[in-house]
Amino acid sequence: MRIRLLTITHKSPAWLQTAYHDYAKRLPAHCALELIEIPAEKRLPHVSLPRLLEREGEKMLAAIKPQHHVIALDVKGQLWSSEQLAKQLMKWQQDGRNIDLLIGGPDGLAPACLEKAQESWSLSPLTFPHLLVRLIIAEQMYRAFSIVTQHPYHRSS
Repeated sequence: MRIRLLTITHKSPAWLQTAYHDYAKRLPAHCALELIEIPAEKRLPHVSLPRLLEREGEKMLAAIKPQHHVIALDVKGQLWSSEQLAKQLMKWQQDGRNIDLLIGGPDGLAPACLEKAQESWSLSPLTFPHLLVRLIIAEQMYRAFSIVTQHPYHRSS
């Protein structure tokens, strides 16, 4: 199973790339995490936000692989605890399908991307900087994997 993070983004700082890759490399090949960075549209005063989102959405939709299970990261999505995410990870592995996780840019996901998703996942009711979401997901995927494999990384209370 491959989990792809498709994210609309500007160039991320080196510290964030280092932290993301630290967690991603901890995952085994059968649960690999791959980052697909899609360049964000330039925010210009004469271009409307709906048009920017539409263009970003078109690029993201083009990057989605056929037959992949698509999950949108959205504040209105399903909230999962780390243990629930571990159960989802096991389900995805059992289904044998690759996953495409869609992460919006500074202004969120295009409506077309939300419509394409078979599921919607919310990390929190809080709003996070879109660049940090990839790091949070990488850490949570590693945590979920550690729960599934009973690795001591995750210590529940």
